[in-house]
Amino acid sequence: MLELREATRQYRLGEVTVTALDRVSLRIERGEFVAVLGPSGSGKSTLLNLLGLLDVPTSGQVILEGRDVTHLSASERARLRLQALGFVFQRFHLVGAFSAVENVALPLEAAGWPVAARWERACRLLESVGLGHRLHFLPSRLSGGERQRVAVCRALANQPRVLLADEPTGQLHSEDKQQIIRIFQQLNAAGHTLVVVTHDPEMAHAAARIIELRDGRILRELTQ
Repeated sequence: MLELREATRQYRLGEVTVTALDRVSLRIERGEFVAVLGPSGSGKSTLLNLLGLLDVPTSGQVILEGRDVTHLSASERARLRLQALGFVFQRFHLVGAFSAVENVALPLEAAGWPVAARWERACRLLESVGLGHRLHFLPSRLSGGERQRVAVCRALANQPRVLLADEPTGQLHSEDKQQIIRIFQQLNAAGHTLVVVTHDPEMAHAAARIIELRDGRILRELTQ
């Protein structure tokens, strides 16, 4: 359902051209849980940015549900991200002045949901990850693990077809990390498609398929 075909991404740094991703072909099937591993500079975040329509390849194609979305305009990509993709980041990216429930409701507002429906869905999502008692807490009053659970709920708000996560356990202590891993496993068991970039072996081994990147290329793939 989500695919890169011979995707290359290059950047100019002064007089030097840096190849962050080099002719990578990758297909994510519906309902898969895929982890992408690799050292810093291996191309993991670049790959995730291409899959998530946050960036475009220098050459090659990005395919979503059979549609070539490589050359969409910025506004078309933004609209498709809102409709089809959910994002979880290492540093949460919550709005500090908004409560947990307000943060989760934000993408629903952007998608045009009626007020009552978006508040009901945001509350229900937060309750599903054990945060029903934290609905009106600001991020500053939440632990790292709680903030990441809010971020997961926000990513799920618009019922995305694919959930993309960049180092979702990177800022968490052991107990919080295990909780996020369990939530991801439960989401996948419920049919969600997940792509997770991670340095964390425990997070990676929760996935059914591991893709290892090195120097912008796929080094190997493991099925668990």
